[in-house]
Amino acid sequence: MPHTPFSPFENDLDRDTALTVLRAATQGADDGELFFERRRSEALMFDDGRLKTASYDASEGFGLRAVRGEVAGYAHSTEISEQALRRAAETARLAVGDGGGTWADAPEGTNKKLYTDADPIEGAAFPVKVETLREIDDFARSLDSRVVQVSASIAASLQEVEILRPEGTSVRDIRPMTRVNVSVIVEQNGRRESGSAGGGGRIGLDGMLAPADWQAKTREALRVAVVNLDAIPAPAGVMDVVLGPGWPGILLHEAIGHGLEGDFNRKGSSAFAGLMGQQIAANGVTVLDDGTIPDRRGSISVDDEGTPSAKNILIEDGKLVGYMQDRQNARLMGVRSTGNGRRQSYAHIPMPRMTNTYMLGGDTAPGDIVADLKDGIYAVGFGGGQVDITNGKFVFSCTEAYRVENGVVGSPVKGATLIGDGATALKQIRAIGNDPALDPGMGNCGKQGQWVPVGVGQPSLMIGGLTVGGSAA
Repeated sequence: MPHTPFSPFENDLDRDTALTVLRAATQGADDGELFFERRRSEALMFDDGRLKTASYDASEGFGLRAVRGEVAGYAHSTEISEQALRRAAETARLAVGDGGGTWADAPEGTNKKLYTDADPIEGAAFPVKVETLREIDDFARSLDSRVVQVSASIAASLQEVEILRPEGTSVRDIRPMTRVNVSVIVEQNGRRESGSAGGGGRIGLDGMLAPADWQAKTREALRVAVVNLDAIPAPAGVMDVVLGPGWPGILLHEAIGHGLEGDFNRKGSSAFAGLMGQQIAANGVTVLDDGTIPDRRGSISVDDEGTPSAKNILIEDGKLVGYMQDRQNARLMGVRSTGNGRRQSYAHIPMPRMTNTYMLGGDTAPGDIVADLKDGIYAVGFGGGQVDITNGKFVFSCTEAYRVENGVVGSPVKGATLIGDGATALKQIRAIGNDPALDPGMGNCGKQGQWVPVGVGQPSLMIGGLTVGGSAA
């Protein structure tokens, strides 16, 4: 059925009434807005030769925020009506108290458009999606007789937002998202191993359902699984590690990126708090957060406060030069918002969040970096990880890694975990490859119970002195 654009100002609510209520709720505040959202999503999972799940979700609602100093009043509702809005305004208004705030300047406008506004759910008929998943399953099994299980999924969503500000301006953004994932389990001599691949972005489904696209993902998932069939237990100890390009940037995201978000630094809880302008990384290390890359998973034309996204330099040649900011924390720190105010949905308050966070490339060939590794691990694939923001300590598990001795890549290893802290790891970067790459579009980031899509990236890197958890020698 044809897609009807989202318009919150119809039926039980008109724009003039919404603006009047919003202005009353934010009178005497420092900032505030009315965030409307409609979201629709579809997900199909094909597992073990059959369509296991097919789901479709739709939701809409609004969130009203009034900010005074460090306090924010927030109320939301699934009902977009004058009555619901007035109730929400009474709650949000409690944060303002007796007023006396200094109203912040409104975000600058933009007409940039970083992605299509076409509905990806309607980009292919439901039977075509099911048949594509069946073809993925058949193709994976035809590639190798050791394949015993295949899981494949197709997901698409469309988020439509409108942000009304008390000044009377409004900003709209339509955000598509698609993703195709393939996981394969292989068995040989009673041993089972798995591999997965996938990706997507703010693009339509048509190209992703083309055989050339999903066949490449399927081959990659199978390759990882087969590699792991020959993996030996990972060594344990402190050693140098070479990270591959692209997705291993998730370590950068977790171990460093969160520590450069404005709220943690304003409160002094980040390991990087108070270090602006100081050398926090090795020479040559430049890290950016860039929400303006067309079609990328982490990109946003405007953030969830109405501020245009930007290409922000965080670390330049090893020096800390910027934090990621939303409007509230930027104002309290005496700087400008960087377009990083993000929220999971209308039911959540915005906070500083990453978009696409990556390190720029250097001038060393990746083969030379590996050749210089005397005794360590070459990690090219990562699974889950976690970090303590207060001290930057992280733990990451490797999904594909190899033992390297005297510059020669040897056997794949299984069960390797990388342990360290972001501040130390930044200073221990010993070589930066000339092969920068972004991940294929599969990242999600969690913070304080909220999840948003993100991108990561980096070139090949050598980091000295990481602790590798594995099997004791």
